[in-house]
Amino acid sequence: MKYFSTNRKAPAVGFREATLLGQPADKGLYFPERIPRLTEDFWSDFADKPPAQIAFEVIAPFVAGEIDDEELLRICAETVDFEFPLVRITPEISALELFHGATLAFKDVGARFMSRCLRYFSKEKSEKTIVIVATSGDTGGAVANGFYDVDGVEVVILYPKGKVSKVQELQLTTLGRNITALEVGGNFDDCQTLAKTALADEELKKKVFLTSANSINVARWLPQQFYYFYAYRQWISEIQNPKSEIRNPVVCVPSGNFGNICAGILAHITGLPCAKFIAATNVNDVIPNFLATGEMREKPAVATLSNAMDVARPSNFVRILEIFDHDYLNLKEKLAAASVTDETTAATMRAVYEKHGYLLDPHGAVGFYALERYLENNPGQAGYFLETAHPVKFDSVEQIVGTFGDVPESVGALYERPKQSIEIAPDYEELKEILLGKV
Repeated sequence: MKYFSTNRKAPAVGFREATLLGQPADKGLYFPERIPRLTEDFWSDFADKPPAQIAFEVIAPFVAGEIDDEELLRICAETVDFEFPLVRITPEISALELFHGATLAFKDVGARFMSRCLRYFSKEKSEKTIVIVATSGDTGGAVANGFYDVDGVEVVILYPKGKVSKVQELQLTTLGRNITALEVGGNFDDCQTLAKTALADEELKKKVFLTSANSINVARWLPQQFYYFYAYRQWISEIQNPKSEIRNPVVCVPSGNFGNICAGILAHITGLPCAKFIAATNVNDVIPNFLATGEMREKPAVATLSNAMDVARPSNFVRILEIFDHDYLNLKEKLAAASVTDETTAATMRAVYEKHGYLLDPHGAVGFYALERYLENNPGQAGYFLETAHPVKFDSVEQIVGTFGDVPESVGALYERPKQSIEIAPDYEELKEILLGKV
């Protein structure tokens, strides 16, 4: 499998090189030259396959032999060694809980898979690898945990100062060793711009081997397909009434940088049944507006309760356009979108807890509301939304609902560790000096 740049001004590369480079030199994103299709053999015993085997068969065509099968299966097994329950909330709406991993967020999957791929590929390299990642919340903690103490790898995390929750900040600033956390005096888009600038800096790359752990990296993005398959297996065996005429779920994904929903759509194109995808955003509504008007109009990011989605320029949307060959009408057939205000988000959190006893985080609340509205306007369908992080990771949950619910033991331990971070301005030269100091 070869990967080309979405800007089409850089050479195509294999999975190994795409993982190590992170981003093409022309500042595009790597995208597979062909999208594989799942065979009948995959589906014939789908219900009985172990999760690691499903992951292996889904990802193997994208890796295309650049990791031997035994090692790839081991990487998959380590990546998905926790639960991904699909929990019914109403007769028509279920939640796919993706917060049962080490850092209580869906990004544990991509970070685990990528860290193990990079460790495998780094054995062949003599120089140290520096992984740079911008985070609006959960990515930083997942990457820090996934790469912690990996030999030959330094991790530099950029996060917007004062714009992540206390638990999120502790998860990315309390490890130390090979993890460096940078508090950037700006927003997530500033962090993402700094990371992209570093990855495209030819002068820097002569001195530092730099790669990215954001979802722009194919090894972070592609494994997010896995849990859509786990959801579908539960959908057909536990959630969906076999007497119902509804067969394929509507899938609603809280969306910020659009890597997660892009992975779900990719899984659908490979053969995963799905009726519709909904991109649920907060008031950072560039993509909902694009789907409504056909025009991409950028505007500054706005801070919201669902802070991980406070993204004005979603990098991965270009990959969604590639999936649909930039055909706007074809895209609209499969993808809907909705923008949800903070007031509606908070009201949804309270209402769902009071009526159904289910505690939503602000991102899940955006997803629940968008899915509920879609189903009201399209009767006779049902679906699930992604609950992407544990409610305890967001300070607003207790303020709005009055409880964090059952707090995992791992959270308490975070408060006993000292914070380790470096404050910087959104200035590339300042970042570059820090990166050069890692050599």
